[in-house]
Amino acid sequence: MAMQFNKLFDQWSETYDQTVAGEDIEYKNVFKHYEDILNVIALRSIGKVLEFGVGTGNLTKRLISFGHEVVGAEPSDKMREIAQKKLPHVPIYDGHFLDHSLLKSVDVHSIVSSYAFHHVQDTEKIKAVKLYADTLPTGGKIVFGDTIFVNDEAHERAIHDAEQKGYHRLADDLRTEYYTTIPIMDQILKDHGFDTHFEQMNDFVWI
Repeated sequence: MAMQFNKLFDQWSETYDQTVAGEDIEYKNVFKHYEDILNVIALRSIGKVLEFGVGTGNLTKRLISFGHEVVGAEPSDKMREIAQKKLPHVPIYDGHFLDHSLLKSVDVHSIVSSYAFHHVQDTEKIKAVKLYADTLPTGGKIVFGDTIFVNDEAHERAIHDAEQKGYHRLADDLRTEYYTTIPIMDQILKDHGFDTHFEQMNDFVWI
């Protein structure tokens, strides 16, 4: 797990809610239709839910509003503290996508995440999906909303477009974090027995 991003998460915690609301011009299109993205994840989830990368608790809150019982995992101390203040009765653990002990301790029907799975490399994504396949019951679901690209060329175009607009923080993020492609993610899921469906929500994010 790329825990080197924890410092970034801690730094971003104070402004994250403003960023997802569209107040940061560099990330405005990344978070376009943010509320719809949360709604789709919550709508497609079933039963009790384990959420990885809780962040400041926005998806967690939405899942609860849709009637789901939620267990959360968030590796950033500052993000987790904000989420816990919003949702004091929700168990939110210091955990991450490859947390074997947490996965063994929960009995859930869905594993969900928003804007977070790109913090693990493709090799780690394979390990994570295998863990989820071993954890979920028959009919269980993985519902992730994350930045992913149709192919490598689309990824390169996104970096180029960000640079052309002077969005240097976004360009750096697109270079350094572990964004994958739909064919790779599709194959990882199918290799572990999952049926797949991809739905584009904005220029960056797919469910």
